[in-house]
Amino acid sequence: MFRDVYIEELKRHFGEDQRRINHALKVLGYAETIMDGEGVDESMRKIITITALLHDVGIKVAEAKYNSAAGRYQEMEGPPIVKEIMERQGERQDTIDRVTYIVGGHHTPAKNNGLDFQIIWEADLLVNIQEEGIDTNVVHVRKIIEKNIKTATGWKIARKIYAID
Repeated sequence: MFRDVYIEELKRHFGEDQRRINHALKVLGYAETIMDGEGVDESMRKIITITALLHDVGIKVAEAKYNSAAGRYQEMEGPPIVKEIMERQGERQDTIDRVTYIVGGHHTPAKNNGLDFQIIWEADLLVNIQEEGIDTNVVHVRKIIEKNIKTATGWKIARKIYAID
């Protein structure tokens, strides 16, 4: 199954960096729950799954090149790596184009232009709130959720995790 192939690609890319591997797997977990709840078709499901797993692959190059893991550097450096990985797996060009587009904009809200992008946006946000320790401030979390979560399933997850109404 393609999911397992891309998990292996993720692990190969990040090597011993278990924190980054775990982050991507958590994003995938939320993305899968949201996809299930939103009734996403198989074609979009593949795009979202690959994107969830590979969305942060630009971090290694960004840190080496710019001494920073800032989102804008990830967005610049990630797409060529994703393209190479996906070409090695024989993916269709339209699938590669969509995944690289999302990876190349996953920190830029203005680039969010579809349900597939939105699901990645929400899944990554839900993980980042926890990993960055923002979840201790309920008022702040509520504002972030209200501004960024658009799917009904994303809202359901956010309410459950962060106990917001």
